[in-house]
Amino acid sequence: MIALGCDHGGYELKQEVIKYLEKNQIAYRDYGCFDMQSVDYPIYARKVAKAIQSEECEKGILICGTGIGISIAANKCKGIRAALCSDCFSAEATRQHNDANILVMGGRVVGPGLAVKIVDTFLNTEFSGDERHARRISLIESDEAE
Repeated sequence: MIALGCDHGGYELKQEVIKYLEKNQIAYRDYGCFDMQSVDYPIYARKVAKAIQSEECEKGILICGTGIGISIAANKCKGIRAALCSDCFSAEATRQHNDANILVMGGRVVGPGLAVKIVDTFLNTEFSGDERHARRISLIESDEAE
């Protein structure tokens, strides 16, 4: 199951993502927001992050105006690796190398056609499992600085 979240700046693009998910029969849970009224993006970043932390959902997609604020908020949550992507190569690389569990996009940065391709790439790319990448993820997750 995919967890979806956005603020008002990402609402319209989230509707395009929902169309893609429904067309491809991919289960999702929408954590809001549900219209274009101004809201605070950290609320939705946290809701999606908690859905992944609890294993209610396996991956997430977050969208705000630029994608920057909502990705910062999501990455404050333990175990979350939210990656801001504006192209398919980055979406593929972040899954293969970082095992990113949340895709973040900017609703005012990425158009709907490209966004759907980025989502498709992110959802259909597996983590490589390479030792060097697993080691680096472990270092990210560690509370100890070297």
